[in-house]
Amino acid sequence: MRRSATKLLSVAQAAQAVATWRAQGRRVVLANGVFDLLHVGHVRYLEDARRQGDRLVVAVNGDRATAELKGAGRPVLPAAERAALVAALRCVDAVVVFEEPSADQVLERLGPDVHAKGTDYSLDTVPERATAEARGVITVITGDPKQHSSRELVERVRARLLEDRERDPGACP
Repeated sequence: MRRSATKLLSVAQAAQAVATWRAQGRRVVLANGVFDLLHVGHVRYLEDARRQGDRLVVAVNGDRATAELKGAGRPVLPAAERAALVAALRCVDAVVVFEEPSADQVLERLGPDVHAKGTDYSLDTVPERATAEARGVITVITGDPKQHSSRELVERVRARLLEDRERDPGACP
């Protein structure tokens, strides 16, 4: 079995892992997002999130939740593949998939020390902020400035395909 496959957990399994890590005195960080078409901004966000503690759990939005958040045609990759890509990152210790519209329930179940969000948020706009505050979880903003997005990547690929078709309409896609 691939090492990254052992990082793919149910929320219940992740809650057990978090409890074990915390009992060992480890500081646990939860990060969450869609991670559709993994790009450098995602990697920097997760690496910086990991620096906030000793263990990093990443909650990936499921397909239904992603379609509701991002709109038609999304996600590009199914949740299982997005989770596997995130799990393959060295900085990540565990990955869960969730279908709720926000990560509030995951935050409640896991009870991490820190909740990390990317720079497309401010501390005032984090959707799970009230849940984190109620549980005594510290919220931090991590990663580099928001200069990368899956939406932009999808648009670039579409534009390139259209350019190629216009240049050579008879070519195979």
